Amino acid sequence: MRVLGINAVFHDSAAALVVDGRTIAAAEEERFSRRKHGKRPVPFSAWELPEQAIAWCLTQGGLTPDDLDAVAYSYDPELVDPSSAGLDPSWEDLRTTYAARAPHFLKTALSGYQGGQFNFVRHHVAHAASAALAAPWGTDGSLADCAVLAVDGRGEATSMLAGEYRDCKLDVLAAQSLPHSLGLLYEDLTAYLGFERSSDEYKVMAMASYGAPLHLDHFRQRVYATPDGGFRTESIDWGRFAPARRPGDAFDESHADLAASVQAVLEEVLLALCSWLHDRTGNSRLALAGGVALNCVANTRLLAESPFSEIWVQPAAGDSGTALGAALAVAAEAGDDLEPMTSAALGRGWSDRQIELALSTARIPYERPADIAGATAEIIADNGIVAWFQGRAEYGPRALGHRSLLAHPARDDNTERLNDIKGREQFRPVAPMVLSERAPEIFNRGPVPSPYMLFVHDVAAEWQDRLRAVTHVDGTARIQTVDAADDQLTANMLTAFDEITGIPVVVNTSLNTAGRPMVDSPRDALELFGSAPVDALAIGPYLVRRP
Repeated sequence: MRVLGINAVFHDSAAALVVDGRTIAAAEEERFSRRKHGKRPVPFSAWELPEQAIAWCLTQGGLTPDDLDAVAYSYDPELVDPSSAGLDPSWEDLRTTYAARAPHFLKTALSGYQGGQFNFVRHHVAHAASAALAAPWGTDGSLADCAVLAVDGRGEATSMLAGEYRDCKLDVLAAQSLPHSLGLLYEDLTAYLGFERSSDEYKVMAMASYGAPLHLDHFRQRVYATPDGGFRTESIDWGRFAPARRPGDAFDESHADLAASVQAVLEEVLLALCSWLHDRTGNSRLALAGGVALNCVANTRLLAESPFSEIWVQPAAGDSGTALGAALAVAAEAGDDLEPMTSAALGRGWSDRQIELALSTARIPYERPADIAGATAEIIADNGIVAWFQGRAEYGPRALGHRSLLAHPARDDNTERLNDIKGREQFRPVAPMVLSERAPEIFNRGPVPSPYMLFVHDVAAEWQDRLRAVTHVDGTARIQTVDAADDQLTANMLTAFDEITGIPVVVNTSLNTAGRPMVDSPRDALELFGSAPVDALAIGPYLVRRP
């Protein structure tokens, strides 16, 4: 069955193509439009259909619109009840009308597509499917029965789904009705602390490491799990704990303590939800999705303290991942034999010839070294910063060695250099990329392998001085492990760097600047290289050096 999945509801509009149970392509519209999270200074822009992502997915699959058997949309307008959810009825009526007319919009976007079925897939079912129907479990990396938890800001009228997949069929065991929402609670705090709602929540997580959960007892009275597998999030007067922070202002101890308190109560409620879900299912495996599942600090605590022995998090856990989840849910219902997700490199890729043409068109000097990985390692070892553009782009918010900025991890000023290049706050940490076989000797506590940067690890004491740029204020790092079987080129670069420096780790942060999506095309890469103080661009087999 050939299924096109679409997310175009709240933000992070995206498309995914699943053919006979295999994920062929998946990409966010922002990578094409160059508008981060699909946001524009006009109302309702988050609802735009991912027309460019759709067209690319079909091209990647060698399909025309009429070849599709089904289209899956990750929102069901019939489930919306604004009067009972504490929502703005006029706003929800507009959103629901838009979603209900999605099949008509798609006929235009898909060049008059008339064939196949159209499926509205419940938002949290799409989240759940994106994880549980894609998770590679065990040593053989196959699909298996598992518990599933999807937690985010909101779907149609709920903010959480807990259930279990057996034989690729979902049994919903609990759901939390709005207005109670862990995701919206974190969004509210994000906005109060001067960051952008539905975009900068990870900044609050980073800020929390600088504070202490001094107000946890108070928040436990306002945010707590309930015996039915749900939770409550009562209204909170943020001004009791810290003054509102304006965008761009420095933060003080009160802001950090507030962030730490909310982070701690979030973790406690998630632990309670996991305990309830484990009691109901008895399953040792848990698949996680939803925007809250991008909170890598919480994920690590769940792995350490929850009853589940294995946890897999969808790399595109936010709303973009519901495009894939909707397609997988429809494919599973049709009886297709699903293949697990073994890589997040599901976006656009470019041939050597296409890259060379882009370089020639830009009239920029370049070379083709015999070993691009070794040449890159030498530049990084000499404390150069390299823009690394290799293979297919990542699906989801993490740079995983395909669209990355790389730097020396032992130079503590590289955190500041990278944050300056990206135009972001200096309290933000950068992450380490490490050879998978070397990770256990350097990083403790978190899981290994950890290929998607979705957990945090303690940096071993004897390594912290050698990894100053990637060791956060609390002694942790959000690592990405690299296995040569999955990414030979990046593994070769890390091996070469290790041979030069004795350190099998480099700094890895996303290849973008503030307010811009990650670089996706050679043109995007050249624009960033031309405007940011990056020392070299390793793009395919070619190397561009800063004069």
